[in-house]
Amino acid sequence: MTVRPTQLHTGSHDLPVPDALADFMTDGWAAPPLPAGTRVPGFAHFAGRRARLAASFPGERLLVPAGELRVRSHDCDHRFRPHSAYAWLTGLTGEDQPGHVLVLEPDGEAVLYLRPRAPRDAGGAFYRDRKYGEFWVGRRPDLAEAEQLTGVRCAHLDDLVHHRSDRNAAHDAELATVLSELRLVKDAWEVAELQQAVEHTVTGFEDVVRSLPAALRHPRGERWIEGVFQLRARAEGNGTGYETIAAAGAHACVLHWIRNDGPLDPDQLLLLDAGVETDSLYTADITRTLPLSGRFSPVQRRVYELVLAAQDAGIAALKPGASFRDFHRACSGVLAEGLADWGVLRVPAAQALAADSGLHRRYTLCSSGHMLGLDVHDCGRARAEQYLDGVLAEGQVLTVEPGLYLQPDDETLPRELRGIGVRIEDDLVITADGARLMSGGLPRTVDGVEEWMDGLLARNV
Repeated sequence: MTVRPTQLHTGSHDLPVPDALADFMTDGWAAPPLPAGTRVPGFAHFAGRRARLAASFPGERLLVPAGELRVRSHDCDHRFRPHSAYAWLTGLTGEDQPGHVLVLEPDGEAVLYLRPRAPRDAGGAFYRDRKYGEFWVGRRPDLAEAEQLTGVRCAHLDDLVHHRSDRNAAHDAELATVLSELRLVKDAWEVAELQQAVEHTVTGFEDVVRSLPAALRHPRGERWIEGVFQLRARAEGNGTGYETIAAAGAHACVLHWIRNDGPLDPDQLLLLDAGVETDSLYTADITRTLPLSGRFSPVQRRVYELVLAAQDAGIAALKPGASFRDFHRACSGVLAEGLADWGVLRVPAAQALAADSGLHRRYTLCSSGHMLGLDVHDCGRARAEQYLDGVLAEGQVLTVEPGLYLQPDDETLPRELRGIGVRIEDDLVITADGARLMSGGLPRTVDGVEEWMDGLLARNV
């Protein structure tokens, strides 16, 4: 085996390594290989994905990087997650992938350029390199083990030669677009991974409800909620698929509230938007709005039931061949009608919904859903005609998540409505004749939510 010189990534407070210690560290080590037959989960699917990508760019050399470590503070990096396209093509999803690159050669051959584990008989990188050394960050496979895992020819990262004509997914817009579009329809294995993410997320929401008595006592109860869900996400998967939104009271009117530093008030609602990401990096994305007292007040119920009616209409619009925007239009129509009936909208719903108006959006603002997969907002680089202005197809997975965000300082609202935010979000897969609700393990109706909370809290006493 060729031993390459290694650049050591050491810290300013590292201890010196005397020659005697360096010599002592070079032998006496066992290096058991991976168990025979070990493959990445979903192994059978990745070669076909790579072939589809290569066929989209015949005769071209394609680079799909895993990404690089990013500094959090001084010599501490953020936890690493490979780029979704790299994971989709290789099945490699671990924290040992920074810097690695998948290359599809012009003839279609796939080569993985990796940083293999450092040999223990020279150089000392395995114990001296803080950034990549095995004693610091854990074991990486060697090249033979990586080939066994992936079924792809593997080479040392130092051997990667860049050509001026290469297409690199990190900065080639067309390649990034094709990668997004290839991921729009999920295969059966991907749907199963997403279902697993949903089921773990359901368990995380149950954990949160059981933790409410303690969270209500804490001055930063939102953060308590966030931590409880994070525990479940790390125990069952890779972590959360995005930063948890634990928004109590008027914080629920901030669409992406992730500060989560507020207290909980039993007279208010909690909007919890959270998703577990599996070890394969597929994420759920679910929102429930819960009464912190266990019971919705009459005004809270009124807002909640309007949002639920909007979600029901959106879900009913899902089927193969329907416009992607149809479910959003259905949700928006119900919300606008309700706002007009309440007297909040000063114009008829039809006028508010007109393309040159949109007045109802003051209270609902964002779209009613998005594709879901390896990214929480999946396939975002796809062309509009393939996604936002396209049609739904069997195997696509998406969210339906209408909401009303009634700002606390909005003087167009009756005082009793101000500061209430409600979103209900579920994950669905398009089937041959409609859509299957993947997140049905969590109740959606007012009575269902109250009974569910009662049962969890009663068992917690």
